[in-house]
Amino acid sequence: MRSRERDFITIENEKGIEKQYAVEALFDMRNQTYALLQSNGEVLLMRVEDEKGEQYLVGLTDSEERDSILDAYQIAIEATPADEEFR
Repeated sequence: MRSRERDFITIENEKGIEKQYAVEALFDMRNQTYALLQSNGEVLLMRVEDEKGEQYLVGLTDSEERDSILDAYQIAIEATPADEEFR
């Protein structure tokens, strides 16, 4: 079984503290791109914004938006399970 290589990203919070997250998934939904990030059991869902060719992450402040995106993502994952090599 091959191990799945992951990309990592460092995020600085509002207090200036940096933390590294694994990029679990990047996906498009509702004409937006989202990143699902994970670090030591903490999961973040962030929107990927593109401005003048530069990409950056924006936290979702609307819990209803976040929940609906996560629900739709879960349904999509269940409908198309990952290859055996990544389980």
